[in-house]
Amino acid sequence: MGQGGEPRRAQAYDGELGTAVARAQQGDETAFAAAYRIVQPGLLGYLRGLVGDDAEDVASDAWLEIARDLGRFKGDGAGFRGWTATIARHRAFDHLRRQKVRPRSTALDGDVLQLPGRHDTHDQALESLSTERALELVARLPRDQAEAVLLRVVVGLDAPAAARVLGKRPGAVRTAAHRGLKRLARELAAPGVTEDGTGTLGESE
Repeated sequence: MGQGGEPRRAQAYDGELGTAVARAQQGDETAFAAAYRIVQPGLLGYLRGLVGDDAEDVASDAWLEIARDLGRFKGDGAGFRGWTATIARHRAFDHLRRQKVRPRSTALDGDVLQLPGRHDTHDQALESLSTERALELVARLPRDQAEAVLLRVVVGLDAPAAARVLGKRPGAVRTAAHRGLKRLARELAAPGVTEDGTGTLGESE
């Protein structure tokens, strides 16, 4: 597996997503619903990392904008995934500004540590990312690492697409995701990990 993991599950649906988006742009409401079903789980997971319990409300606002501007979108399924993530991110930060909520400082400020053992660090982290516990731990990472992990693994973007969402270089996103997954894997393997600490993403390092 490459640095930061490969969003294989999401990419498997990108052909179907691209077809659905093209039909939705022609006015097919069923196709739009299909695109929503493919994109929404990852988008909601990403937003949970950004705004916590307000994720569904922010996702609703994002989808209103997505539906309104659908005719302007140009691209394939992977491109649509990135486009929707960008819109969701903007709506999330608008929400945080309205609520005057500052992202919390992270509880994980130590050096990046290797997970001991023969199993691949990224694979172990990826296998656990679908759980609520893992999303809570992601929210405790430094903000740059958490967003990179969420975009790469939960939303399913490759590094260049995630970089466009974040306004960074692909290499920086790969590095942030790589470090975040290592921290996440270590936390998931640690005994007695608590399940408190939900909330919004920590500050960047």
